[in-house]
Amino acid sequence: MYDKKYDQGKKLRERIKRKDQSVFRLSSKRQSVLQMIKASDYDRVEELIPIRHYRMSASPFAFYRATAGIMAQDLSFLPHSNFKVQAIGDCHLMNFGGYATPERTLVFDINDFDETYPAPWEWDVKRLATSFILAARFLNLSEKTAQETAYILSNSYRENFIEFSQMNLLDLWYMKFDVERILKEAKNNKARKLLTDAIEKAQKGTNERIFYKITQSVLGGFEIAEQRPLVYHPFDMKDAKTTIENFVGKYAQTLAPDRRYLFEQFNIIDVALKVVGVGSVGTRCYVTLFINQHLDPLFLQVKEARISVLAPYVSNVKRQFTHQGQRVVQGQRLVQAASDIFLGWSTGPAGRHFYFRQLRDRKIAPEIDKFDEELLKSYARLCGRMLARAHVKTSDAPVLAGYMGKSDILEDSVSKFALSYADQTEADYNAFIKEIKKGKLKVEAE
Repeated sequence: MYDKKYDQGKKLRERIKRKDQSVFRLSSKRQSVLQMIKASDYDRVEELIPIRHYRMSASPFAFYRATAGIMAQDLSFLPHSNFKVQAIGDCHLMNFGGYATPERTLVFDINDFDETYPAPWEWDVKRLATSFILAARFLNLSEKTAQETAYILSNSYRENFIEFSQMNLLDLWYMKFDVERILKEAKNNKARKLLTDAIEKAQKGTNERIFYKITQSVLGGFEIAEQRPLVYHPFDMKDAKTTIENFVGKYAQTLAPDRRYLFEQFNIIDVALKVVGVGSVGTRCYVTLFINQHLDPLFLQVKEARISVLAPYVSNVKRQFTHQGQRVVQGQRLVQAASDIFLGWSTGPAGRHFYFRQLRDRKIAPEIDKFDEELLKSYARLCGRMLARAHVKTSDAPVLAGYMGKSDILEDSVSKFALSYADQTEADYNAFIKEIKKGKLKVEAE
């Protein structure tokens, strides 16, 4: 059966050659950068939009992190196989990292699913490869190194995809990338030092430590300390009590019965709006504090879920959710090896969709500014392996393995595309900066 499907995949090359994956050209329908940025700013918290622009202006790499929608549109006009997986959507290198499983083991996995949607597999691969080109340039590495890194990422993806496509399906779903094992296998001294420090920091990311870091005592109780304009209370808790309880109650119904029982031991104490990330700035994102009768704290992040940037460009999708929070949660559960026990969703009083997850649950984020050439290439191999497993889990993998084949044609094509698209991103970034200087886009330092 595997060989038959593998051969079917080879026939996909008649529809789109692997060399055609290198093609990059802009659509004549493409809007100006100003128009596209303003469209992405729609329905965000107005006073936070200038902070979003400020964070995007830091570098082409920062700009890229906030413009998944622009790339999704560009990719939709380019040759692609239309072979769908549960795509990450905003698949760049900063959206990979470590976190604690329900068993409290630190694992490496994809950790941002705001844009997840069933979509062509190569859109994720190309977006991830381009992010490595931009990161290499951000680190002032050579163009040769940048292209080599994108090649290594694509090669790791293809080779691991073929390996995983032949695995027992249950074994694949049980597979986890243990951070401690990654540390033991690391050959680079700098990598071991950075990862050891990150693990030590992550082990301190408990609810109790977060509690003492971000709360303050007020009239015998506790509240989340404000740090305007990045953390503040958007409404009075007493006035909004009924609304909040209804909102949280809807969320609780999306949890499995055992997890709902655990969650219902906690009472909500405070809610604050918190500015996070780059692309997410201006969306409604809250940090919520819950406390049980033993005074144990629980922090949940409540994040607005908008329509995936991939959705307008994908047709014939079977797995559809009318609730965007549910889309994010179910996509995350499909892709990750182990997911947060408090993942769930709810609808706000204005009809907006949200999803819940734990705040800083022993998370490890890559510190790219500390990477050198060797470390960036090692990280590319790891991300390629991780993305391959995610795509194998959610596709008819033997067919796609057959399309990719055993030669390096795919990685050569993807790395060439990534170089071209990184150049386009830099051009878009420069146009974005010009609009800021003209006063067409407001910027506010934090």
